[in-house]
Amino acid sequence: MPFPPRRLLIVDDDPSIHELVQAMIAGTNWTSEGASSGNEALALLETGAFDVSLVDILMPELDGLELLGQLRARYPQLPVIMMTVRNTPDHVLESLRREAAAFVSKPFSREALLSNLQNALSASIVQDDIKILSDRPHWISLQISCRLATADRLTQFIRELPSDLDPDHREQIATAFRELLMNAVEHGGHLDPQKTVDLSYIRTARTIVYYIRDPGEGFSMETLAHAAVANTDDSLRHAELRQKMGLRPGGFGILMTKSFADELIYSAKGNEVILIKYL
Repeated sequence: MPFPPRRLLIVDDDPSIHELVQAMIAGTNWTSEGASSGNEALALLETGAFDVSLVDILMPELDGLELLGQLRARYPQLPVIMMTVRNTPDHVLESLRREAAAFVSKPFSREALLSNLQNALSASIVQDDIKILSDRPHWISLQISCRLATADRLTQFIRELPSDLDPDHREQIATAFRELLMNAVEHGGHLDPQKTVDLSYIRTARTIVYYIRDPGEGFSMETLAHAAVANTDDSLRHAELRQKMGLRPGGFGILMTKSFADELIYSAKGNEVILIKYL
């Protein structure tokens, strides 16, 4: 069954970005219109509806972050993906604070663009689901509600923070972080949106550190018979046990995370974890 047609609003003062994005979406169910400024984008939105807007941060007059604030106020149902060539923690956090659906650094691949467009369509943005507790570039602390959609959206922003890593390493550490966060939300918070998970991103001269604390009772590695990390000698044993327990397929998260992290340290209770990546 073909996907329904979608309309993309591209907002960037660089004509080459319009050409690039149009080439990337050629042959898909996406069509696009372009605006070279924030004010031009607002005028276009008064004459027609769009499914997603892709907005550059660095623009003269009305910059992308100011435009994002106006879009969220005037068109709260329109998902907005922020993009920039100058990726800084301030840009990432301000985009998150102003409720962007996603954040992508230039240059980006066709795969990354199409993935972000598709994710933006289903992005669930609930006010106050993500609270910024510390916004220092080298110490960022957040508190999020225990929703899978919120954790998934946050991961897209966290992925962009270590912008100086090569793409493969950045993707690996983002995947590891996502697994830990999803476990915290699902198993620690039991998907209860009234409960919260605390997390921090800490950057030193030689390391990247992620810290996550969930509201659950914790766990012990000895009780994880349903996870692959406890069955490295038999890859099928945990899958059979998960099926008997009525759990969804999976159970590879901790094992995969251990392979991507240089150190993975759990507290005695098991509801706090630190992931360390050496630079």
